[in-house]
Amino acid sequence: MQPDLQDQAFFPMLTRLRVNGFKNLIDVDLHFGPFTCIAGANAVGKSNLFDVMLFLKALMDAPIMDAAMAMRGEKRSVSDIRHLFTQTDKGIYLPLEIEAEMLVPPAGSDDLDQPAEARTTFLVYSLELRYRPPAGAVSRPRIELVEETLEYIKKGEAHTHLPFRHTPKWRDSVVKGRHTSPYISTEIHEGEFRVVKLHQDSSTSGGRTRLFQAEKLPRTVLSTVNAQESPTAVLARREMLNWRLLQLEPAALRAPDGFDAPSQLAPSGAHLPATLFRLSQEQARDDGGHSAPEESSERGLTWIANRLSELIDQVGRVGIDRDDKRELLTLLLTDRYGTELPAKALSDGTLRFLALASIEIDPTLTGLICMEEPENGIHPERVGAMLRLLRDVAVDPGLAVDDDNPLRQVIINTHSPVVVGQVPDDTLVFAVPEQQVVEGSLIKGVSFRSLSDTWRTKAAHMAVIAKGKALAFLQPVAEKGNPKRKGDDRRVMDREDLQPELAL
Repeated sequence: MQPDLQDQAFFPMLTRLRVNGFKNLIDVDLHFGPFTCIAGANAVGKSNLFDVMLFLKALMDAPIMDAAMAMRGEKRSVSDIRHLFTQTDKGIYLPLEIEAEMLVPPAGSDDLDQPAEARTTFLVYSLELRYRPPAGAVSRPRIELVEETLEYIKKGEAHTHLPFRHTPKWRDSVVKGRHTSPYISTEIHEGEFRVVKLHQDSSTSGGRTRLFQAEKLPRTVLSTVNAQESPTAVLARREMLNWRLLQLEPAALRAPDGFDAPSQLAPSGAHLPATLFRLSQEQARDDGGHSAPEESSERGLTWIANRLSELIDQVGRVGIDRDDKRELLTLLLTDRYGTELPAKALSDGTLRFLALASIEIDPTLTGLICMEEPENGIHPERVGAMLRLLRDVAVDPGLAVDDDNPLRQVIINTHSPVVVGQVPDDTLVFAVPEQQVVEGSLIKGVSFRSLSDTWRTKAAHMAVIAKGKALAFLQPVAEKGNPKRKGDDRRVMDREDLQPELAL
């Protein structure tokens, strides 16, 4: 009998990313915890990390050329596919190599809603692509798949691949299963051409391996899998398809929703009213309420109103106006004096905070959530509240993963000294410009470094940023540090080695 997949906890997480040859990312190797903040100046290349994640996501659902053309160029628009590849001054395009270590859910389904159960939940997916210029006057440039693999990490070795602070109870709740062979592999066939092999792991498929000539593949093998033949591979694909880059737009956040609108927050922030209305009804049902929809909405959103009060004063309640005549749902904020403010009257920062608060209590939104410059629209004195909310959205690695502690992961980037000063010091990664010699050419790349005496330097062996460069990100700071903060609560501005040099 198949398990009830609706009762299965969803366990997706990106734990490590290695990239070489993507834009200005050369020999990049980054570990991620539940919450990661990447800090760097504008145009240094920190957004390229998000781009490579989005590229992997696109490769799971589209042909390689379509995925490449959909990626933003330097001016955030579709451009020549060559912009994805690192180019030397001699006109050589480096191979694009990507490797992602990830935790996947133990169960799910494929595109045809066929149930899938993973043999193992800790996987490594790697991909190598090459740019091929036009071979003749009428030919077009293309991207060739050179190598593709999907392998597993043994449960007994999981602790070395999860260097951030976590408990054995948490690790045991997300790392499951055993396996003895790869799910996808690549080898040279008869000394002539590369073959990608899909090793089927379903007990009902008969174990027949499918072969594909790599250079002729228009898309990745992983994007073609189904649950009947390769359930574990299906769940790896689903993990990457679940990655989200939030780009919350004020116009989308302010727009009302029709009764038939999707009730899950879109990356742009669209469908916030429908999402909040669904959450209010779900919470009201959990409380056993049988009140009118308006009253249920007010009661169900009390928690969000309380959270919003950390950002702005005089918050009374958050509610959804249900217009049955026009079949519209509209977000309303009521202050403590009883004045109702529709979404169009709210500030950009308030709307962004509401959207993130909805994510924290929405069990349907799991997996990796990326966000660029979350401090936008937030007063510097309230940035701390925004960061606390983002950290609370992420999973607590001290507790077992379950419905109350879903495996959500948050990665943000910023150039704000206020943000840098207030995030926990072991969550922070600095993106620093660095000249690198590749194929005899000097290339402007980017180096990722961390502060000393954190798990990133001790367990993940990450390079340490020079104190002078770190201090450049901390002027000015938002508030005085507190040296008594310890462990996960110690912010960058609380570090004793930086205190004497901060201009407080």
